[in-house]
Amino acid sequence: MKIIILGAGQVGGTLAEHLAHEENDITVVDIDGARLRELHTRLDIRTVQGVASYPAVLRQAGCEDADLLIAVTNSDEVNMIACQVAYTLFRTPTRIARVRSSAYLTRKGLFAHEAVPIDVLISPEQVVTDHIRRMIQYPGALQVLEFAGGLVQLVAIKAVFGGALVGQDLGFLRRHLPNVDTRVAAIYRQNRPLIPRGDTVIEADDEVFFIAARRDIRTVTYELSRRHEDFSRVIIAGGGNIGERLAEHLEHDYQVKIIERDLERCAQLSERLDRTVVLHGTATSKRVLEEENIEGCDIFCALTNDDEVNIMSSMLAKRMGASNVLTLINNAAYVDLVQGGEIDIAISPQQTTISSLLTHVRRGDIVNVHSLRRGAAEAIEAIAHGDAHSSRVVGRAIGDIDLPKGATIGAIVRGEEVLIAHDDVVVEAEDHVILFVIDKRRIRDVERLFQVGLSFF
Repeated sequence: MKIIILGAGQVGGTLAEHLAHEENDITVVDIDGARLRELHTRLDIRTVQGVASYPAVLRQAGCEDADLLIAVTNSDEVNMIACQVAYTLFRTPTRIARVRSSAYLTRKGLFAHEAVPIDVLISPEQVVTDHIRRMIQYPGALQVLEFAGGLVQLVAIKAVFGGALVGQDLGFLRRHLPNVDTRVAAIYRQNRPLIPRGDTVIEADDEVFFIAARRDIRTVTYELSRRHEDFSRVIIAGGGNIGERLAEHLEHDYQVKIIERDLERCAQLSERLDRTVVLHGTATSKRVLEEENIEGCDIFCALTNDDEVNIMSSMLAKRMGASNVLTLINNAAYVDLVQGGEIDIAISPQQTTISSLLTHVRRGDIVNVHSLRRGAAEAIEAIAHGDAHSSRVVGRAIGDIDLPKGATIGAIVRGEEVLIAHDDVVVEAEDHVILFVIDKRRIRDVERLFQVGLSFF
């Protein structure tokens, strides 16, 4: 696939890195020559220096015969105009753009073909907000991913000492929870993946990825994390776009407070939010946290635009008694450094956004992709087509499917029915198949598995 990525920032650069190793023809466009040279040195890609929305620059990048244009520069306007130019002058088949400003996003019909022709609109703030909201709904979860319209969820949990399943093999999981059908898709132990088997024993500090129907997720989460109470009190540090959207989603079900340092922004938040308490101050102030009874806070969410403020305020809140802290970190290199100590959950908005983008660049009928473990693994939702003669999966029991090494099928969604993957479950046409792939080098093999051919006999 020939893909043009506009913008060599953290999202564009990381996306290029993801796709360059997957037999794609990648061209990255940016005005920053130094950043382009750094990417070209590391990756087998083409680079073009220039303003990404200029027709001559897009022509030089190969827009005339490109399959996909992904506009992720730091300017909404450049992203939008680039998609317009690509459609009008070059008829690029698929155009994806990152647009942040609500001034554009709230205008219905603006992104139709007869207006600004963008096929897929990515709003990073909304993607990150939804990601955080799901983790607050499931206390103890490190990550919560949805498939098949939310019917199935894949959840990452850090197994804690004293949890009911710690020290037990996976076979015990079914005996302990006889009324819950779930499957452990992968286990990471000291950052190394394990392919789970029935005799695999869960150890304290294991990162366990399990899949289940939405109705059963909470039960398994409680057994692994030892948390048997939902969150009720939420403190948000930072009243920017993400902080405001999160408060708006939570304020009718939780007690929510926002700490914002800008007085004018505080006034705006007070007018827009119904039940959220808006406080003027800085989240790195011990006095402010004491006054807001931080020791009674169930989860502290540091969501400012400053990584250092987020990290320092989270560590301070944790030491002062906050039960859980969640930290937004723009520098992806910091995520692994801070998560797991005093910071319970560290979120990279770039990695979260990339999951939304990967869905649209996979071959075969791939309808959902989530990047996991900072891009080392992926969870994929694919639709099975064809029949036993034209498909490698349709008409076959899961135990008989020749899966690539490191890939496991976690669940199948058939209409509204959720079938947790067991060896005797037979895949039918139009099933949504949820897979976990621990080795990204096997992604192409998974895609081929779901491509229909004339005959595979």
